[in-house]
Amino acid sequence: MSAQTQIRRKTVKDISRAKGGEPLVCLTAYDAPRAALLDPFCDLLLVGDSVGMVVHGLPSTVGVTMEMMILHGQAVMRGSEAAFVVVDMPFGSYEASPVQAYENASRLMKETGCQAVKIESGEYAGEIVKFLVDRGIPVLGHVGLRPQAINVDGGFRAKGRTSDERDRVIREAKAAEEGGALAIVVEGVAEDLAREITAAVSVPTIGIGASSACDGQILVTEDMLGLFDWTPKFVRRYGNVKGEITKAVESYAAEVRSREFPGKDETYALKPEKH
Repeated sequence: MSAQTQIRRKTVKDISRAKGGEPLVCLTAYDAPRAALLDPFCDLLLVGDSVGMVVHGLPSTVGVTMEMMILHGQAVMRGSEAAFVVVDMPFGSYEASPVQAYENASRLMKETGCQAVKIESGEYAGEIVKFLVDRGIPVLGHVGLRPQAINVDGGFRAKGRTSDERDRVIREAKAAEEGGALAIVVEGVAEDLAREITAAVSVPTIGIGASSACDGQILVTEDMLGLFDWTPKFVRRYGNVKGEITKAVESYAAEVRSREFPGKDETYALKPEKH
């Protein structure tokens, strides 16, 4: 590919320009083939710690490791060309101190080549965000429903349903903004709260279960493609991948058992010898 036709990968500035403009299109990606399919349509690809549940069958994101995030981050970077790629910081990799966060975030960026990292931004996280940004690591914040806090919250539940909780989510978003976050994921909150947060911060908000009031939207790709029987209320299914896979595998199994596959077209034959 020549320099003239080389695809330019999106940058922090491209994401920032979306504030109040055309909504950002964001999806999760965990491997190279899927990243290649999503890349032409997405502004941002998130290598989410949701990979623990979606790919590895874990009950929550808490068990995800740095090694898992690096492995999947590398794959997504190989498969994508244009999208801005963010890799999640897994549970336990950043909460203890800004120094711990920097050591793990810099490792993620060096070993994957991603453009930014994401942390779940409690009020405490503003200091961590600032520490990372000041040292050259772009950070995507995440407020509202925070999956890594499942054990404290007692499950996955929407946030901001009481006045105290609403105030806390807004403070979380302001702390992330003031720390220098490039954008903020807002998950599992009512539309009016999402609208209030979006108006209160100067950086783009990316909603997941937070209405169209945000500056962009993100979904777990496997959810919107219909890979699972159950999906959250906020997911719209745009495909039936599970049904297509089931039909294909059912046909394959039947043809193997009937010896219809492999047939002549899929079988090698000896080449005639030359004399």
